[in-house]
Amino acid sequence: MSTFHDKVIYQAYPKSFNDTSGNGVGDLKGVTEKLPYLSDLGVDMLWLNPFYPSPQNDNGYDVANYTDIDPMFGTWEDFDRLVEEAQNHKIDLMLDMVLNHTSTDHEWFQKALAGDEYYQDFYILREAQEDGNLPTNWESKFGGKAWSKFGDTDKYYLHLYDVTQADLNWRNPKVREELYKVVNFWLEKGVKGFRFDVINVIGKDEEMKDADDGVGKSHYTDTPIVHDYIQELNKETFGKYEDIITVGEMSSTTVENGVKYSNPDRDELSMIFSFHHLKVDYKDGEKWSLMPFDFIKLKSILNEWQEGMAEGDGWNALFWYNHDQPRANSRFGDVENYPFETSTMLAQTNHLLRGTPYVYQGEEIGMTNPNFDDLDDYVDIETHNAYKEMKEKGIEHEEAMEIIKEKSRDNSRTPMQWNEAEHAGFTTGEPWLKVADNFKEINTETGQTSQRIYNYYKKLIQLRKDMPIIQEGDYKALELNHSSIFAYRRDYKGQTLLVLNHFYEEESSITIPDELLGLDAKYLIGNREERTLEKEFKMGAYETVAFLLN
Repeated sequence: MSTFHDKVIYQAYPKSFNDTSGNGVGDLKGVTEKLPYLSDLGVDMLWLNPFYPSPQNDNGYDVANYTDIDPMFGTWEDFDRLVEEAQNHKIDLMLDMVLNHTSTDHEWFQKALAGDEYYQDFYILREAQEDGNLPTNWESKFGGKAWSKFGDTDKYYLHLYDVTQADLNWRNPKVREELYKVVNFWLEKGVKGFRFDVINVIGKDEEMKDADDGVGKSHYTDTPIVHDYIQELNKETFGKYEDIITVGEMSSTTVENGVKYSNPDRDELSMIFSFHHLKVDYKDGEKWSLMPFDFIKLKSILNEWQEGMAEGDGWNALFWYNHDQPRANSRFGDVENYPFETSTMLAQTNHLLRGTPYVYQGEEIGMTNPNFDDLDDYVDIETHNAYKEMKEKGIEHEEAMEIIKEKSRDNSRTPMQWNEAEHAGFTTGEPWLKVADNFKEINTETGQTSQRIYNYYKKLIQLRKDMPIIQEGDYKALELNHSSIFAYRRDYKGQTLLVLNHFYEEESSITIPDELLGLDAKYLIGNREERTLEKEFKMGAYETVAFLLN
């Protein structure tokens, strides 16, 4: 069995997790302080978003130095203590590696700007086209064009993300060598896992051309050379160790590539994040829009990835939440009327699938979108860019704010709600981002519903550790076209795990296949009263239930 099939990974966004200095920004000491909490929850690994020196234009994903710690987050002593204490709690550390781009403040980019040709080849620099147009017509993922003027030269540099995030030239072997040194540096510091940020866009086409669609994704996403680069990265760094867990964040990827990235025989990565299931409330594919989520499409995508990855022996990272997504309970459920049922139903749907589950800070206590009314309460650069674009399209302020309340990345970045003290116990100072108003009801210490959700997560995490069928079982969907229930089975060594998840408020029922009714069914876990399996199985609002059949 693989080293990670029985594990659950927790994601802490350090900036918003726990502040011990009172400066309003979470820090490494704050993470160390909360290790007993994470240990009690039962997680095996802790993924931390970037805490490297950075101008923070994109919350640390604009790295100015890969092998240092931003003083805002603490010192080397704090880091070493975190690694040591985490190991005492049997929790390993996973770090975020942002290897597609650096901050324009990075020493390499600054040397390039100063005219050093060696470092100019670290980035993707091109001259304008003959007609004076930008080198290509590609769009930045944060809005606007993907090229900006390179200093006072006649060249432009590529930035697929923010203008202060210059894409690295992976075609230059010297760049790859430097990046492998970075990964090895952290391995030597005792890090046991890596999450590779947007790693499938590192292989830009050698010849840069205008895109027919004016966007350009096909010119840099999942190109064949990316697999070569990741295999080389594996061989030169983490592949030398037995017990390292890696996950790639894959932008707009396919099942076919997902299999290649994560099939163990290919020596690339342990698993991947794909995001298609989190775009089912994008109207006409547009994120900054409002529509009810498309449940049939959601199931169809989850099913496609479950089946396809299993068929090719790939491995999914399972998640609803992260630092770039709105809170899933606010998105796919009813947090006003059914907070416990919504959170536990989503958790169970996720945790009992084939793959490795990720828990994002606060989901285990039912934290929600904050619904800030004031644009100034949002800090996220993508949100402010989107607001400008919406206004330019003639969308009124009120409607734009409704969209932002649903879609902003800051929805998941509000400070962790520890208790009912001021600022939810996150800081004694002024938090860098406002705390959600509901922290007195939703927190780890006194929130009654939060406690129930937390205990449910503990149970799900323990079940994965105890049951090979959850770790290794095959997956098969039941009644995929059912309008309100996502039902699936996992099969392993003569046992069947039946999982039924109801995504809506109105009561519904599903017909259980006869072949399953003939088996001995034991109730395993559910978010309502204990149930008995019957042919026409009725489900209440946001109910989830699992049976073990022999």
